[in-house]
Amino acid sequence: MAGNTVVLMIVVGYLFFLIGIGIYSSKKIGDSEDFLVAGRRLGPFLIAGTLAATEIGGGSSLGVVEKAYGDWGFSALWYVATMGVTFTIIAMVAPMLRRAMVKTIPEFFRKRYDKPSALFTSLIMILPLIGLTAVQFIASGVILSVIMDWDYTTSVIVISCVVIIYSMLGGLWSVSLTDFTQMLMIVFGMLAVVPFSLDLVGGWDVVVANTSSERLSLTQGIGMPTIVSLVLIYAASFICGQEVTQRLYAAKNGRTALVGSLLTAVVFFAFAMIPAALGIIARTMVDLGMIDGSAITENGARYALPTLAVQVMPPVLVGLLFAGISSATMSSASSDLLGAGSIFANDIYKVYINPDADQATLLKVARLTILAIGIFSIAVAVMNTGAIISILMFSFSLRAGGTLVPYLFGHYYQKGSRQGTWVSLVLGTLGILAVKYEWVNFFGLDGIFLGLLLSAMGYFLFSYLYPNTKPIADYRVEQPEESVADPEPVNQHTTKHS
Repeated sequence: MAGNTVVLMIVVGYLFFLIGIGIYSSKKIGDSEDFLVAGRRLGPFLIAGTLAATEIGGGSSLGVVEKAYGDWGFSALWYVATMGVTFTIIAMVAPMLRRAMVKTIPEFFRKRYDKPSALFTSLIMILPLIGLTAVQFIASGVILSVIMDWDYTTSVIVISCVVIIYSMLGGLWSVSLTDFTQMLMIVFGMLAVVPFSLDLVGGWDVVVANTSSERLSLTQGIGMPTIVSLVLIYAASFICGQEVTQRLYAAKNGRTALVGSLLTAVVFFAFAMIPAALGIIARTMVDLGMIDGSAITENGARYALPTLAVQVMPPVLVGLLFAGISSATMSSASSDLLGAGSIFANDIYKVYINPDADQATLLKVARLTILAIGIFSIAVAVMNTGAIISILMFSFSLRAGGTLVPYLFGHYYQKGSRQGTWVSLVLGTLGILAVKYEWVNFFGLDGIFLGLLLSAMGYFLFSYLYPNTKPIADYRVEQPEESVADPEPVNQHTTKHS
């Protein structure tokens, strides 16, 4: 009982601490640029912390332990390590993306191509962000209900309200600071389990001696095709994901965006081994009868980490671990909420509803949007309706298949035109739908492969046939830091047509 009280106090205290960060961050918000891109003043360490925390969710923590405990073995580390590969790739284009001086991806489409393509992009980006938020609320609720022994609905509401409050208060400032804290909690919490479990089992040599060579292999369980697919899917999704690019837009300059991305990759490579090792250790201890694995048998391998932690660690560290696991899902949810609120305020409300809106109005709209989407996501999470979540999550593939090519190449491909962009958006979307609904079988691959191929073909062919003739900014030249307060348009005809 005393141990449960300690865990409860740590977790609840941590939730209040996050709200405190939101209140502190709110004092830094003067206008919508402060709220949406933190005044473009984030340094490399904050960028690395917030990017890593954003992408390390329940799947990258509990999920990897589950997979390592099961069939994937130690090769489950690639689920996270491929994110490290992805952010190494992103580092190569990060300075280019930063130079655009926009706040959202749809804003880039509006300034580089046209308003209709920006609206289309806004819609297919907001939907998956809502779905991702709901999924993270579900994961957070499950975790908190296990930790606190609360009912599921109460757990969802409590943890979701905390995320909504600090996201509304401080925008990207708040999310970045909480993400940095949450990243430390995730890494420290899970790392703390390792020495206690190894001490009890008798060392890593004992684990190796009682684990098959197949389960210790770095590639055999997951397989190379899955590793390659994860890199491509992550790269396509992250480069054109508002929750990622918003951090790059908030960097002090292009070099900071590059260094921050590389540091993020290092974090992923280092972190990947921790949950994979814990899954292997937990399986060994259950097989040897050193810990009670009944909860895992009854509820599945997703309970491997909580089961291991509760039985080998003191209550204080268990509390820190559970706070860290909650952090993994909360940080992802806050980033998704902020991304959706940013797009609605900056690219729908400002452009189509109230073009004369001042900074104070945009700030209010962004906060109200976060609140509205947060409440809707809570409702979806409480109902836990698989059909709704499936629809929202499917649009996650749509945004990558249609928008990646015109977004990425639009930064430097002079001939890239609005005609090519529209063909790219349509063909990329159709390619993903074709595989999703089994109209075609593209070598058994995920729909994003066909979508990206058709999108690229359409973009370059129609941009060649109908080339853009208006000048675009020269992204080979780094924007000086003092220009941050007076951002340059993405191209020279932006002001007139957007």
